[in-house]
Parts: sequence; C-alpha cells; structure tokens
Amino acid sequence: MAAAFVGVLRQLRRQERNLSGELGRVRQAIAALSASGGRGSRAASSTSEAPVRRRRRRLSAAARARISAAQKRRWAKLKAKG
Repeated sequence: MAAAFVGVLRQLRRQERNLSGELGRVRQAIAALSASGGRGSRAASSTSEAPVRRRRRRLSAAARARISAAQKRRWAKLKAKG
C-alpha cells in the first residue's frame, strides 16, 4: 500500500515540474507579446512581476495638423447650424 502512494507521489512531482516549466514558457510569451504592443489584458497579473509599461504612440506633425483641421471643420459646421 505504501509503495503505491510513493509511486503516485513521484508521478505528481514529475507532473508538477513539467507544469511549472510550461507555466514559465507561457509567462515569457505573454511578456514578449505585451512588450511588443500586443493587445493583452489590462488587468494586473497576480504574479510579483512588475507590470510592463506600454510605449506611447506618437503622431507626426502632419497627422496632428490633419486632426486639428478636421476638428475645426466640425466646430465650424456646428457653429453655422446654431
């Protein structure tokens, strides 16, 4: 009877090692995707790892000018109606 428990315990420990290795690979993949700007969950992870900061996207001056001009046209249109 005791030998059966020892065998089961040994098998469980082997599975634990395999799963902990797999969990490490999954965490590495998540960190790599998060750092590359992937759209992951914004929820804080339950691990002790520091959250990965996302880089801010920067608009070119031309893009900002187009957005500004479009907004000014919208405001002018509303002002003309009212």
